[in-house]
Amino acid sequence: MANTMQFDLVSPERSLASLQASAVQIPGADGDMTAMPDHAPTITTLRPGLLKVEAPEGSSEYLVTGGFAQINGDSLSVLAEKAIPVGEVTRSQLDDLIAEARASHEEAKNGDDQTIVDDAAKLLADMEALGTHMSL
Repeated sequence: MANTMQFDLVSPERSLASLQASAVQIPGADGDMTAMPDHAPTITTLRPGLLKVEAPEGSSEYLVTGGFAQINGDSLSVLAEKAIPVGEVTRSQLDDLIAEARASHEEAKNGDDQTIVDDAAKLLADMEALGTHMSL
């Protein structure tokens, strides 16, 4: 299909999606971006956020906590640190992710390498914003 591309989403726990997609909104570390068929080849890192997939069969959303996306024009592969279909996310899971981010931030503030403190603070803010966005 000329107006779709192969989309694959995997995490260390499982493969979450392998389908033809017409557009995928990616929560990139430098800002959201939408990949569509014939997109320029790109590799980007992910920040915590919602990955939204539009396909001929319908739309789907996944909570991702980070990882990488590789766009090759006719395909998009996402390797997520953690990925959960939005319909499966519970408040408890989100609280656990926020607690992990908070612990990383505290560890960064108390560590010898102060250059990562801002990154850890951004991660924590992104995780907390996800709960608000998802109304959990």
